[in-house]
Amino acid sequence: MYLQRRVFQRSIRSFSTSRRQGVTCVLGSQWGDEGKGKLVDILAGDADIVARFNGGANAGHTLVVEGKKFAFHLLPCGLLYPHAMNVIGNGCVVNIQSMFEELKTLDDSGIDYTGRLFLSNRAHLLFEFHKTVDGIQETNRAGSNIGTTKKGIGPCYSSKATRNGVRAGELLNWNTFKQSYNELCDYHEQKFDFQHDRAAELEHIESLRERVLPMIKDTVMYVNQSLQEGKSVLAEGANACLLDMDFGTYPMVTSSSTTAGGICTGLGLAPKRVGDLIGVAKAYTTRVGSGPFPTELTDDIGEHMQTVGAEFGVTTGRKRRCGWLDMPLLQYSNLINGYDYINITKLDVLSGISELKIGVAYKVNGERLPLGTMPSTLADLAQVEMEYVSLPGWQEDIFGCSSWEALPKNAKLYCKAVEDMLGVKVGWVGVGPGRESMLDTRHVTFQ
Repeated sequence: MYLQRRVFQRSIRSFSTSRRQGVTCVLGSQWGDEGKGKLVDILAGDADIVARFNGGANAGHTLVVEGKKFAFHLLPCGLLYPHAMNVIGNGCVVNIQSMFEELKTLDDSGIDYTGRLFLSNRAHLLFEFHKTVDGIQETNRAGSNIGTTKKGIGPCYSSKATRNGVRAGELLNWNTFKQSYNELCDYHEQKFDFQHDRAAELEHIESLRERVLPMIKDTVMYVNQSLQEGKSVLAEGANACLLDMDFGTYPMVTSSSTTAGGICTGLGLAPKRVGDLIGVAKAYTTRVGSGPFPTELTDDIGEHMQTVGAEFGVTTGRKRRCGWLDMPLLQYSNLINGYDYINITKLDVLSGISELKIGVAYKVNGERLPLGTMPSTLADLAQVEMEYVSLPGWQEDIFGCSSWEALPKNAKLYCKAVEDMLGVKVGWVGVGPGRESMLDTRHVTFQ
């Protein structure tokens, strides 16, 4: 039945073992928290440069390497590989203090990143008063709150957009930096009526300045020159398609471009430099915070997904809402990004559910919306009803399964259904948190 509902069909190209020219990028295809970090971690083993192009420390993912957990927020995953250079691009917003707190976890684990981390001189700096403003704005929204992480991301991007922000390059001249900092702090104190301890923050930043100065670099030139030299770049996206400022479920979104276009603007790259685009999707759907959620489950199955999937935010610890896989959402996400591959994560979480469902069409007043359509307002999205197809589940525990062949038949059929409906090759299937629990299916022909 689901085969008749395929959208944006295209021939699924065969995978070439030769490295594709350009930038490979891993993107979130749903509402975030898809487990992008694990695939980035795996692919970083073959990358010369790993680069973040958007967002800040509001994002978060946990990597499990040889049984040890690393919670990354702002830092690129390539720091775990001694050979990889790492870039925080101009599209990111950076709190210097938080960045070094995160780096301390690497220091404590004996990971040497000396000379391997570069911060774009065009990246905007996020200060503690941005976090204060974030909290004030969220409180003032009352019942219509967005569910922000209160990490100051939105206010910092607002400073960027209103052209009174401070960029990392200004740290090269301390006196100029202090003047810009004070002017920006004045603006926020007056506008939002609070007093910030700027002396303490400036003292803290100054204490870190000698460590951060060697990291500040013209990363636009660095990344482009590296590509010209034939080096490979892996771009790591934060958040996900439905949290994009333009294409997400506005206003319940983040404050940056989380989709394919953000790669170019966030790193300073020509579009022709972008190669493979990999969308990461959970085998089900989750969402943090408020907003319409067409496939949400509030029953025992939803509780199963939340408990077995450990659905709590890495950054905030908030419980994630869970529901069936939303195919119209993924079709829209694919329309925006044009994925070459899909990585299905957390397939193991569905084990033990006798009947699985996939949402295949949005309906309003009994009429199907055109395939790939995403309502542009929250009110309109709240009106949709979901049409489902059912698939048989499996009882076998596939946690940590070591090969595609070892998966139960119905687990394979579930992956095939996703591939067929989306028209995009499922290139990886995750069945656990570790690197070794990611099955490479790029060469597999699903039957």
